[in-house]
Amino acid sequence: MKKTGRILLVIAVIAVCALLLYPTIRWYLLVPEDVKDLAAGSSESIRDYARGQASREVQELLDILRQSPDVPVPDGFSYLADDAGRARKDRGLDEPSSWTVYELLSSFPSEDGLFQAIEAHYRDTLLDAKRLSGNVLQLGLDLKGGMSVVLEADLDAYEALHGTRPSGSELESLLADDIDILTARIDQFGVTEPDIRMQGSDQILIEVPGDADPERVDSFLMSRGSLEFHLVDPVLTARVNEEYLGHRSRAFDSDGRIITPSYIPSGRTLLGYYVEDAYGIDELQQFVVIYDDVALDGVHLESARMERNPQNNQPVVDFHLDSEGGRIFYAFTSSHIGQQLAVVMNGRVKSVASISSAISQDVQLTGSFTQDEAASLAVALRTASLPIDLTVVSQQGIGATLGSDSVAVAAWAILLGFVLVVAFMVIYYGPAGFIADIALLLNLFMMVAVLSALHFTVTLSSVAGLVLTLGMAVDANVIIYERMKEEKAAGKRPYEVVRRGFDRAFWTIMDSNVTTIIAAVVLSVLGSSSVKGFANTLAIGVTCSLFTALFVTHLIFDCFVKEESFSGIRLSWRRGR
Repeated sequence: MKKTGRILLVIAVIAVCALLLYPTIRWYLLVPEDVKDLAAGSSESIRDYARGQASREVQELLDILRQSPDVPVPDGFSYLADDAGRARKDRGLDEPSSWTVYELLSSFPSEDGLFQAIEAHYRDTLLDAKRLSGNVLQLGLDLKGGMSVVLEADLDAYEALHGTRPSGSELESLLADDIDILTARIDQFGVTEPDIRMQGSDQILIEVPGDADPERVDSFLMSRGSLEFHLVDPVLTARVNEEYLGHRSRAFDSDGRIITPSYIPSGRTLLGYYVEDAYGIDELQQFVVIYDDVALDGVHLESARMERNPQNNQPVVDFHLDSEGGRIFYAFTSSHIGQQLAVVMNGRVKSVASISSAISQDVQLTGSFTQDEAASLAVALRTASLPIDLTVVSQQGIGATLGSDSVAVAAWAILLGFVLVVAFMVIYYGPAGFIADIALLLNLFMMVAVLSALHFTVTLSSVAGLVLTLGMAVDANVIIYERMKEEKAAGKRPYEVVRRGFDRAFWTIMDSNVTTIIAAVVLSVLGSSSVKGFANTLAIGVTCSLFTALFVTHLIFDCFVKEESFSGIRLSWRRGR
């Protein structure tokens, strides 16, 4: 590859890494701490906060309007100017040259419109921060803390379902299977390095690094993937909705459960049809009466994945049934064409569709899904139900296991070690040491960018892998420089010194780094969670170091040492070296 092409490639790599690292930089440096704290709460708490702020600010603006309507809009409300401008445009009005409180409030058609604009501002800010927090480089339990959850086996539910009460080795085996499924769920949701272990004879302890977000934990802990298909009774459904939707107070008892009317016969069940609102909270939209007979149970599901409907680009869940499930579903749909079928997940209707043709093994689940909900549903369905149900005994935030003092000491030790390595290269190899340090900094930048893109959880063990990788990256430059010294001592011209130094060091560096990558892969596959963090960081770092040492460093030398050049190469501060 020509020099220009290599330069463009390095620039492209740096640009891509900057894009990958931007979410992490934005989260840790640009998002205010109070926004981080609010975003770590549940969707319900975010909704309550947004509506509370909207109510307070509407009253504040109305108070200002009553006292001084012509004063300029306070800086704290300047974000409303865009919404007010759009509202005026929709009504065919021109935007004023300067916004006063009167002009701002009169732009909205009603007080409710103003309330919704303010609520949307806080809602979007916090939900964007909540989404961003799940896509950045996370700190592990030992560095930052996280969530600690204790789950207990529901022995009564198991006995009611199977007729026996597990104990001893049988219970231990069931809980071991639960741990495997929970681990799979956590891995698929992108949460890395959880600590999952048995506690006592009937409990499981899970410690998940990251912000103390209960919804983040519930999304993979308690998603059982319960999926059933039921026929819908359209006549009773219409009657219930006519009676309940206009009078919601009649629909629920004092505990918030749906009241089944007396005219619903046995063999039918009344359920709610739920759709996620703007906060990601399930909101009841209507009521559906289903037949109790299960048309198809989710146990026949073999695989599930989130896709996009090509017609409207809406998220859907495609899943494949086993051969028995395919035969059952084909026979059922063949005999009920034209009737409505409800998709029931965990006791809630998520979708209702008409059967237009017979369906065999490949099924597409459509509904009012958001992308996150469809992806979560696919994960829950893929991991199926737990062998024995679990109940949450306790769920709380925990602090960093190392303690803030230990973390600070470790951070200073890492920084000091990095500075000493950089200083050594400059002191020992002179101007060439600067080139090695540039490659080392680029290597660190690339590593952090890749780890950020993978939403990696950084623990002390993974930091150790990072530091070890940086040392190995310097080793590659040391091998190259020593080869170059040998060529220079043999009287070769500067261009030949560079070319031969890199050529002769190439296979030595490749052999040592490839064997290290193989060892890291083995550790990642077979090791525990903490070992996996070390191994994954090491593998990524070694790959980056190969690029920076063999490609970037070589490119920098080629930019300064021409083929026709007779000027010497300084590989130390001593003359002639």
